[in-house]
Amino acid sequence: MPAALQARALRAGARIGIAAPAGAVDPERLEAGEEALRRLGFEPVRRGDLTARAGYLAGDDERRAAELAELIAAPDIDAIICARGGYGSSRLLAGLDAAAFRRARKPLVGYSDITALLLWQWREAGLMGIHGPMLEREEGLSEEVAEALREALMGDLGSSRLQGRSGVGGRGQGRLLGGSLSLVTASLGTAWEIDTRGGILLLEEVQEPPYRIDRMLEQLRAAGKLEALAGVGIGGLEGCEDPRYPERDAEVVLREFLDPLAVPVVFGLPFGHVQRNLCWPFGARASLDGDRGELELLESAVTNG
Repeated sequence: MPAALQARALRAGARIGIAAPAGAVDPERLEAGEEALRRLGFEPVRRGDLTARAGYLAGDDERRAAELAELIAAPDIDAIICARGGYGSSRLLAGLDAAAFRRARKPLVGYSDITALLLWQWREAGLMGIHGPMLEREEGLSEEVAEALREALMGDLGSSRLQGRSGVGGRGQGRLLGGSLSLVTASLGTAWEIDTRGGILLLEEVQEPPYRIDRMLEQLRAAGKLEALAGVGIGGLEGCEDPRYPERDAEVVLREFLDPLAVPVVFGLPFGHVQRNLCWPFGARASLDGDRGELELLESAVTNG
């Protein structure tokens, strides 16, 4: 993997390219997201065919890959934020140019299916990204989430602590990696397979019943990805229950795997498929305090240098 590299921080008035590398995009929700970027002082830019559809995808693979490559290459685009997740990013990864991403050093923002793109960028280009909100959200961006996005893009660590609740005590430091549990698991066996050694693994999920979470964690354990961790932070677990087995909810399953690791664990961190989807810098250094239930960001994903 190339040496760790921060993206370039934005300034007021920066032009942010919108990409749709995954699921089909709702035009009305997208417009609301674009307006949110304008309120933050940025100028959103997108292709006219961004709302194209090919079934559940935002147009065919060629369209989506070309859009992303154009945004990376364009000298007047300062950052890239993804319109939505869904599915489809992984179909593009083998054809992307890691060297171009590293040269451009543009902040890349997304979560959910975009976990695959953030993992690829980190492993193949060594470039940090931003796990954070996207634009096509039914409820829009709250003032708090929007401000956290602005800070993350401009390199301001003013809101440097994410508060959750204690799971397992202790303190650990490492680089932040992870995202959607299903996408992290899907990276196994690929060139961009997650490397968790010495890292703080952050996980969230949506609409996955506990037995599927169990299966994915077992696969990560069998692949050695739960070894040599500095800590684990759990974000939103939205809709991750099964009324047939209420006694085995998602947190119970997670504790069965995480408690024996003897590393700090924090639950309930504000990120993922939740209203308070706050940003965290993918690949940057952080400290996890299991006793206080707190994640402290020690480094930004972007720099003015």
